[in-house]
Amino acid sequence: MRKWSAVLILIMGLFVLSACGEKKYEALAINEDVDICVICNMQVKDDAFATQLTTKEGKNYKFDDIGCMNEWKQQNGSDNIGMDYVRDYNDKAWIEFSKASYVYAETLRTPMAYGVISFKDTASAEAFVAEQGVGEVLTAGDLSSHDWKQNTDMMNMEMDGEGHSHSHEEENGEAGH
Repeated sequence: MRKWSAVLILIMGLFVLSACGEKKYEALAINEDVDICVICNMQVKDDAFATQLTTKEGKNYKFDDIGCMNEWKQQNGSDNIGMDYVRDYNDKAWIEFSKASYVYAETLRTPMAYGVISFKDTASAEAFVAEQGVGEVLTAGDLSSHDWKQNTDMMNMEMDGEGHSHSHEEENGEAGH
């Protein structure tokens, strides 16, 4: 009888320890002076296109475009990701990747021309599509089978004569978005 009691106590103790040991992941602030996309080596701007993920070991990776984050996942797998974040296009708030809604259109201008932008909810994504007259609303699940092609024509248009990219406000004709 004592043997079973000891085993039961040990099992309960393991449950308590595993519950206490659950890691909490938080999005980190973007520092434009030092943050570089680990895929394309471009500066990560503190804007609506920035994304990031943290591995279960606590290593943080930042990306200038959700397509670059997807490429990292393809290269490294998703099993070791503790949490991944995207930004709401409207207010730049961090959102868990799996909880966001997305809009894709080949003609949407994003830093690396993947044409995918994120929103905090489906209603915001649908409103964007209605307002812009282009785009398809997607879920995080839909992105797993999305064709992650870059619009190379759009990438060439992104650069001005001096090799500088324009802000999304300028490119989309938005003033003070």
